[in-house]
Amino acid sequence: MNRAEAWALVCEYTESPQLRRHMQSVEVAMRAYARHYSEDEEKWGLVGLLHDFDYERYPDVAVNGHPNTGVPILRERGVDEEIIRAILSHAPEVTGVERHSKMEHTLYAVDELTGLIAAVALVRPSKDIRDVDVKAVQKKWKVKGFAPGVNREEVEAGAAALKVDLTEHIGLVLKAMQEAAAELGLAGAA
Repeated sequence: MNRAEAWALVCEYTESPQLRRHMQSVEVAMRAYARHYSEDEEKWGLVGLLHDFDYERYPDVAVNGHPNTGVPILRERGVDEEIIRAILSHAPEVTGVERHSKMEHTLYAVDELTGLIAAVALVRPSKDIRDVDVKAVQKKWKVKGFAPGVNREEVEAGAAALKVDLTEHIGLVLKAMQEAAAELGLAGAA
């Protein structure tokens, strides 16, 4: 499956612009990490783009829900098993697939973080992610009531599994998202 086919699948299963942008955010973060580790940027990007494609239709993270429900669809569409395994590994509590590869750990590490970074950008007067720096993200990180749905423990565990300092991790993901600001709907209020 190529990127255009993956995007068509995302659009087929996901109507929410916010959820689509989340998947795009994870995609750009995964691509940035692939470059960082000299890995296959296309493959890593597809993992990020497809990881939640079934979530809108099957929002329960459960054995009979996300991400398990999407796997037969991905296989039917010819998605590489390494990509499918990485997607399954971001919810081991319902899939039984533990994270082992760097790509799997990276998906886990960036998934929630992209949401926090987007939230930080959207509360700024400019609503422009390019006005956000690492310190602003770290400041909001400490505020329990800010973006309460973001599981900070997952981000910390993911960064630790990658052996990356949390500040460095935030910086790498933030920079990737800033470079795709318009595509992610984070280029400021028009």
